[in-house]
Amino acid sequence: MSNQLVKTVKEGHVLVVRLDSPENRNSLTTELRRQLGEAVAQADGDPSIRAMYLTGEGPTFCSGGDFKMLQTQVDPWPVHRRFSNLKSWLIPLITLAKPVVVGVRGPAVGGGMGLALTGDVVIATESAKFVAGFFRVGTIPDVGVMYCLPRLIGMARAKNFIFSNGTILPQEALELGLVAKVVPDDQLEAAGLAEAKRLAEGPSDVMGLAKNLMARSFETSLQDMFAFEGLGAVLAMSSPEFREGVAAIVGKREPDFAAAAGAASHNAKFT
Repeated sequence: MSNQLVKTVKEGHVLVVRLDSPENRNSLTTELRRQLGEAVAQADGDPSIRAMYLTGEGPTFCSGGDFKMLQTQVDPWPVHRRFSNLKSWLIPLITLAKPVVVGVRGPAVGGGMGLALTGDVVIATESAKFVAGFFRVGTIPDVGVMYCLPRLIGMARAKNFIFSNGTILPQEALELGLVAKVVPDDQLEAAGLAEAKRLAEGPSDVMGLAKNLMARSFETSLQDMFAFEGLGAVLAMSSPEFREGVAAIVGKREPDFAAAAGAASHNAKFT
């Protein structure tokens, strides 16, 4: 049986996902990627999970590519297969139709930074570092960095950062908008879980729809975005979350989106 390099536990409506290979600095080995893909599939397939919180055990969030693999598995076909495999775990993580919170403690290096940037909300500790590192070993940015980073901080800043093999420290990451909050290291668990639970209590399904529509905005025309908006509104306003939100406002009470969505999911099993 494989070592458990990615551990999952449900905390209410939140799936907590932990990279748990600190002796290897949580590097993206083939087995860790496979297990991470299983965790994403679990989050996607369980309707009772309404948000995901991803973090890493130990002093390093993720050191990026497995250095041993980079020394031994660089023939064209193995490299092609490894990068083709990204569609089995990374794209599902980026497009997961539920809010994703990422908690970063310590360095997030290369592909590890790419993994951190998959979060809809990223919380960093005071020891966090976002490190480029790709050109140091003579390879191009991977694990979604070339997709996510220019969208988050702009093309010029992204180029300057990557070409300089730069490091972004927590306060600069906050100013750039890469992270939503910076907390002391010993407060990461509480802050990350609190944010994930807050999002899980919201209209999670509608948030997932909105996030995937917004992801298309940079390469989609104004007319097409309005078409997506109109179709998305049709879906959102037919959801139990919308009905619960309106009923809560009319009834002057707090909405219970999770209960409304859960009831609808339960009823759907018997129709």
